[in-house]
Amino acid sequence: MSFKRLLTGIIGFPIVLAVLVLGNKYTIDILMAVVSIFAIYEYTKCAKKKNINVISWLGYLASVLIAVLHLLPKELILVIIAALFPLMIFVLFLHVIITEMKVSFKDIVYTLFGMAYIVGFLMFFALLYGTENLAWNLTGKIAIWYIIFSAWGTDTIAYLVGKNFGKHKFSKVSPNKTIEGCVGGTVGAVVAGMILTVILNLYAGTTIPLLYAGIILAVLSIIGQFGDFAASVVKRSFDVKDFSELFPGHGGMIDRIDSIMFIAPFAYVIFILISLGI
Repeated sequence: MSFKRLLTGIIGFPIVLAVLVLGNKYTIDILMAVVSIFAIYEYTKCAKKKNINVISWLGYLASVLIAVLHLLPKELILVIIAALFPLMIFVLFLHVIITEMKVSFKDIVYTLFGMAYIVGFLMFFALLYGTENLAWNLTGKIAIWYIIFSAWGTDTIAYLVGKNFGKHKFSKVSPNKTIEGCVGGTVGAVVAGMILTVILNLYAGTTIPLLYAGIILAVLSIIGQFGDFAASVVKRSFDVKDFSELFPGHGGMIDRIDSIMFIAPFAYVIFILISLGI
């Protein structure tokens, strides 16, 4: 692990920890909006290298919506999110007409994908954080740690296992990843998450069954690794190694949150379905 990578982690993690622990749903809404704006900027800049003109102002506007997510009437939040995507398509085609096709169909497809992939997924992190009265005496503020442990726990253990024991390549999409690293990452995330679960049950008043916790962590870890591969596919299509150099040793914003971003909507659905008894 490079010195820059280590230093970035040492400085960055306590800041993220403080915001997540001391913040509230409004703070996290603003944080996710800022993260989304940085990510849209990176995505737009990378697309330009392939002569793709992403309509970034629409992505920034959609990102701002995250900042006011919990200022909206509670019963209308999901309705507004559901209406957002057809509205985006409407606006994008309107943009094509107004510019007399100076914006191409390819441009709006990449724009729509970027907004769904970045803004749409990050919204679910904010939504889960602001959710109360989940199953097992959980709140969203606690549940989001399963996203973080599944993502960063998997990344860290997978890196260590892959570097020291990895022999079998997993996919050409990300040639540095090995089967041993992927499996080790999931096992490591589950073990770390189970320890978290025991601590929560002892000191935070939760009643999370360890078996359920293990299954959820394993599923989210696998989804997170898929998210990492998905980000690699996007980078390969843009012919870039990293989305930017925002975080020395770690790459850009999307490089740092690709797993968390991908896990968030699935984690939200899983915890909501469990709370509904489904």
